Amino acid sequence: MPTKLTLNGRAVTLDVDPDMPLLWAIRDHANLTGTKFGCGVAQCGACTVHIDGAAARACATPVAAVEGKAVTTIEGLKGKAAQAVQAAWQKLDVVQCGYCQSGQIMSAAALLATNKKPSDADIDAAMAGNLCRCATYVRIRAAIHDAAKTMGA
Repeated sequence: MPTKLTLNGRAVTLDVDPDMPLLWAIRDHANLTGTKFGCGVAQCGACTVHIDGAAARACATPVAAVEGKAVTTIEGLKGKAAQAVQAAWQKLDVVQCGYCQSGQIMSAAALLATNKKPSDADIDAAMAGNLCRCATYVRIRAAIHDAAKTMGA
């Protein structure tokens, strides 16, 4: 049964098994490869997307669960929070290897969309499930604070 959803602002129909993880539908059928496979069990955050504006793990979300919903991947991320986060990431040179960064940015943008002035504890809670092998956590936190300041200006 085809699944209809909005993907990065466009109405799409995915003709895939409804139990297929959203990650594979996005990567292999919609050809959007910015969302990464990390662990496959929703523990690392590399596959983070937004579903109706909330950060979610695409590897553990079946396609059927997004029927009629809005899904945003890193390729479609836009808006004030997204721009502020992306600019802060560049300004503070957050990225090392870069593999986890699409998921990190998606989680950070979702946080700032709902919390314009997060504390360190808020950031730690929102980003807790996003793992970085390069351990750029200090720069990630600094970039989120920088993005929050930019949004408040």
